[in-house]
Amino acid sequence: MRAAAAIAVVSAALSPSTSYAFTSSTSTRKTSSTSLFIFGNDNSQQQSTANKGLTPLPKGISPFEKSLSKSIDIQATFRQYSKKAIDNAANDGVKLLEVEFPPLLGGEKSKSQFDDFDNIQELDRNKDWTMLLAPMFLGESSFQKGRTWLIFPDLKECELAKQEWLGQRYQEATFTTIEAVTNFVGQLGSSSSGANNNKNSNDGGREVVSYDAPWGSNLISGLSKVLGGNDGDAGLLGDQSSLDALVEGENSPAKLWLVIQPGNGGPVEDWVNCEKMHNMQKDTTMVVINGALDKVRGGFYPAIFFPKLAATVDRFWKRFESVFYLKPFSDKGVYGWLYRVYPEPWQVVYESVKPGKDGNAEVTYVPVAVLEKRPTYAEVVDMLVKASQKR
Repeated sequence: MRAAAAIAVVSAALSPSTSYAFTSSTSTRKTSSTSLFIFGNDNSQQQSTANKGLTPLPKGISPFEKSLSKSIDIQATFRQYSKKAIDNAANDGVKLLEVEFPPLLGGEKSKSQFDDFDNIQELDRNKDWTMLLAPMFLGESSFQKGRTWLIFPDLKECELAKQEWLGQRYQEATFTTIEAVTNFVGQLGSSSSGANNNKNSNDGGREVVSYDAPWGSNLISGLSKVLGGNDGDAGLLGDQSSLDALVEGENSPAKLWLVIQPGNGGPVEDWVNCEKMHNMQKDTTMVVINGALDKVRGGFYPAIFFPKLAATVDRFWKRFESVFYLKPFSDKGVYGWLYRVYPEPWQVVYESVKPGKDGNAEVTYVPVAVLEKRPTYAEVVDMLVKASQKR
């Protein structure tokens, strides 16, 4: 995505500067719309949720707990919760999964939503987070022998990951990219996919799905080959040798696709290609990690400028199940979180901040609501405001 950053500039320029709507996705699990509101005293969030069988918020996530955040591995807790949620969803037959969380929280360089950071920092943390998640599935033979695919947004990210994570437990996975997977599964075709994106019938009657290349990528690719001369590709977009071979009957079809930060900070075509990948191998579980799906589902990208992406929203992206979701809220002077660990319901948690000892803030997490249906952005803010008025 570092190489694709320039390609994304045009798309970013066309995007509206206003904040995007926060919409709920369509759950594959049948739920009621009942809710349990919990306007209580300053009991700990851990105690309150434990009494109701819900997973408590991880410790140290508040922007007002920087000392604690820097001293603990918050991301390890996120991975633990995510692994359990992915397993539960997969066992329920869910194939399209979303994992969303603040990737920069925790550790010596911990950053919250109020700190300065760039897309490269987020991408690096998401890459490393996923590299540590993938080996957690290797206890089951069906995920071994390359059947767990690490799908990077571009070739440069794949190259860096393969160079940085050399241990056998990491190299057990298949290292690949959105482009490589889209082309591979598209060429295989699928008699049961029902895919209808960019298909033709020039290959023996099979459906052939082609990769949607970002604007300008062909120009950079051509330049890289020219600069490479007799030595081949100069590697401007990354080292082709970092891609693992995709071989039907060996590491394909995959058991699990871990798609790392598609589209978010990069070309919107990533999101379009993810649908194509799924349509051609619907039996493979796809987990999108910090793919900014709220922006896609919420209309951040106007259909007049991004018609292909807009066409995917209802038929694909709104079908994703949020299996681990942790989103900070800071609006109208209140702080809180929208939180879910599959198959549990959604939690709206108010963050109470008071002056503490030695000038440090005293943070208490207060459950505000437990909901079977995901609330909208406005509903969450309204709940948090009401909770703050009762403090």
